[in-house]
Amino acid sequence: MSKHSHNIDHSPAWVLQTWISFTLSITVTSLGIIYLPVNLWVKSFMGMGLAFTVHSTISLTKTQRDLHESKKVVSKIEAAKVEKILSEHNI
Repeated sequence: MSKHSHNIDHSPAWVLQTWISFTLSITVTSLGIIYLPVNLWVKSFMGMGLAFTVHSTISLTKTQRDLHESKKVVSKIEAAKVEKILSEHNI
């Protein structure tokens, strides 16, 4: 059975692009909220909504990554069990 790693390495350019995109989107949206011609309560509500959206997005992506990683571990364990059974029976 192959023991190749399926780990994905991101290029420095990709990592930089994702950070720039994230920072730019938060900055531009925040500036849009700050300069909206509405009262402070509306701006505060929208800012709180932006903060909750960012937080929930980060939590969701972390949870999805963790679920994906746990499935990979379970698959590796199952593959090792099958390999052990096959080697015990000389198949």
